[in-house]
Amino acid sequence: MHSLPLPIAAFAAGILSFLSPCVLPLVPGYVSLISGATVEDLQSPDQRMLGTVMLHSVTFVLGFSVVFIALGAAATSIGQFAAEYHRWLSRIAGIVVIIFGLHLTGIWKINALYADKRLHDVKGGASAFGSFAVGFAFAFGWTPCIGPVLATILVFAGAQETVFKGILLLAIYSLGLAVPFLLTSLGVDRFLSFYGRFRRHLHTVEVISGVFLIAIGVLIFLNNLKMLSGYLSFLNRFAL
Repeated sequence: MHSLPLPIAAFAAGILSFLSPCVLPLVPGYVSLISGATVEDLQSPDQRMLGTVMLHSVTFVLGFSVVFIALGAAATSIGQFAAEYHRWLSRIAGIVVIIFGLHLTGIWKINALYADKRLHDVKGGASAFGSFAVGFAFAFGWTPCIGPVLATILVFAGAQETVFKGILLLAIYSLGLAVPFLLTSLGVDRFLSFYGRFRRHLHTVEVISGVFLIAIGVLIFLNNLKMLSGYLSFLNRFAL
């Protein structure tokens, strides 16, 4: 399990994407959209409604996971094709990740990453397939906002030896985004209580994420990601 830290990082990146300011505040609205119930109804659902909400939430999760996993497969394929230019591509990727990190810290804002393209006119709730389609569509709309974190995971996917490993990495990232979303679907009232306490920390989460991205970008630029694995090697003690 020498590669354990990277999957953990991918899962944590998914959670950070969920906590981003353009996703977290609107999660109850997403659940309402795909289930066809109002937020008020979701705060005290009956068992039948809860079953419908969970079914539609799972298919919504599958919808955006398909997009992210496909991006992971493409990134790995491109990375293998361009292996002979690895040195220069690492430098370019490192610079891009550093820029994204600067954006999250607020040092250098990139206006395009504030674009809101979540396709609010797309409707769900009629069927599980409709919720899948909404998740598929929303993944593209989320990309500008969660782009800094997602792009970093795609850089790692591009460095994998096989397409399967790239797919697996993005599947774990999607899981990190999916788990808190599904937990929200189980208890919207508890989520609203959590958000009321947590929202004051959203900017802090962004800044911390930005600092980590800058550090990772520097390591990618220097082609020295093994150093990160060394620092995180203590996590291997938790491997089965």
